[in-house]
Amino acid sequence: MSDTIEKTPTGAATGRPRRGASGRPRPGGTPGDLWHAVPWTLPALILIFGVVLFPAGYMIFNSTRKISVAGVDHGSVGFQNYLTVLARPELPGILLNTLFWVVSVVVITVVISLALAQFLNKNFPGRQWVRMAILIPWAASVVMTTTVFVYGLDPFYGIINKFLVDVHLLSEPFGFTKEPLPAFLSSIAIAVFVSLPFSTYTLLAGLAGIPGDMLEAAKVDGAGPARTYFSVTLPNLRNAIALASLINIINVFNSLPILKLMTGSIPGYKADTTTTYVFKLLQNEQRIDLSSALSVINFLIVLVVVALYLWIVKPMKEVS
Repeated sequence: MSDTIEKTPTGAATGRPRRGASGRPRPGGTPGDLWHAVPWTLPALILIFGVVLFPAGYMIFNSTRKISVAGVDHGSVGFQNYLTVLARPELPGILLNTLFWVVSVVVITVVISLALAQFLNKNFPGRQWVRMAILIPWAASVVMTTTVFVYGLDPFYGIINKFLVDVHLLSEPFGFTKEPLPAFLSSIAIAVFVSLPFSTYTLLAGLAGIPGDMLEAAKVDGAGPARTYFSVTLPNLRNAIALASLINIINVFNSLPILKLMTGSIPGYKADTTTTYVFKLLQNEQRIDLSSALSVINFLIVLVVVALYLWIVKPMKEVS
């Protein structure tokens, strides 16, 4: 008998999964493992296909067709619908409105949320109740919240208008929802109001993740409250701020209820964004093909904005 024992590579002839140094199976699996997972993931895949992929694909298909007001498909027109939408004279103003709408709402929301999160992170009597109160705009329906503001800002019976007159901020009731500019600015205020809870709680979670010894070390080194906040707290909130901003950018860009309720009765397009313009093309002009083309353009704009944001901000970059 030979004293030498022929060695075989681990998992080569035994059929056992290869294991790492810790003795656990290495990541990955055989095609058989993938097929075994299909029954568990199939309901989610069907839901994604039915709710996301199929409507998106059908929208892209409609954007390349000529569809009459009666809904009759007259065949493919290639990219003609895109060119028609981009050539519309009101589109540049609508794009500027969209840019101002998204940037102002997101920036104001994040700035106010930073202050609220810092305040709610401190110990004070009734903190739990205040935190719960912050959730109310988030828990309530956006349509319901906006409707309350629409009636409250009414110049004839609005309680907000009456309050502003009673405290002498206005000499007489003002029609906030009757003109494009005041209606648009009021919509921004409402959008900030309903966006604050998510951003505030996201930043609160970020504050809870900052190590206490890091803040103590800053105090020991002689840093004051302002220096500690801008040199230690704010850099460590980078990921939380990036997440809150990114979700808000997507939500605000695609927001329809607030602007629809606040500016929908105003004629023209001076208070419209690209999202409300899609709605008007579909409802007022009954152009399914043009509204589908603009929806695809909206989707591409969101992708570009998100990609640029991630490239510029680099939220996963380590804090030095």
